[in-house]
Amino acid sequence: MSERFDFTGDELAPAYRAAVDAIEAGDLVVLPTDTVYGIAADAFKADAVQRLLDAKGRGRDMPPPVLISVVESLDALATDVPDNGRKLAQEFWPGPLTLICHAQTSLMWDLGETQGTVALRVPDHENTRELLSRTGPLAVSSANKSGQPAALDVYDAEEQLAESVAVYLDGGQVTGGEPSTIVDITGDTPRVVRVGALSLEQLRAVVPEVSTEDDEPKQDETKSDEPKPDEAKPDETKPTEEPVAASNQDDENTTDPNVRPAD
Repeated sequence: MSERFDFTGDELAPAYRAAVDAIEAGDLVVLPTDTVYGIAADAFKADAVQRLLDAKGRGRDMPPPVLISVVESLDALATDVPDNGRKLAQEFWPGPLTLICHAQTSLMWDLGETQGTVALRVPDHENTRELLSRTGPLAVSSANKSGQPAALDVYDAEEQLAESVAVYLDGGQVTGGEPSTIVDITGDTPRVVRVGALSLEQLRAVVPEVSTEDDEPKQDETKSDEPKPDEAKPDETKPTEEPVAASNQDDENTTDPNVRPAD
């Protein structure tokens, strides 16, 4: 039977104790973050992660991100983190930024079909970070059934997930309501795969080389008898490609295989 605990104020010991016990038992916990409510499982228990996916009605092709309590945990879970990725983490963690990184190969976990990567985030929620410091990294996805809106309060999460979750932590209405922005830092330059609570402009203010899929060169559509851009005369101005804002897809309706569902 599910239990609900108050996750506000100063008397949090019962909530922490119940959540830690549930995670250690391989059960699921719903918790608040700075963006939306999340459904959490021990990232190092494959059966618990599968239970999370089953609760949401999601397959292994959409592995959950992992929440950590401090920026310093980045190197414990990820490898080959580039300098520009570190800059983003230092600037926006804690906060609504999810970074897709190369996962440490020594980690004994099974989050799904990750292709050797892991999506990491430090949430800007003090009580949840304290819980993470007690449990260790948690696999966390938005607290909703696949295809439904993410829960913004514990009651919505309970209505959708019911008895599949052992412990519900009631942190009140979340103030964010918009999912995190996802940036892939496994390539030569950071690439935005979902714009969320952080805008492209905010990211580029820290790392100007951040790109989107819309920054890829477009196929030349000029007529065959017209000169291609690289054939233009020296005094001719090449057309400027107009940037198109990256689409702000939610975590349930994306078709990009690189996009990680995130809270």
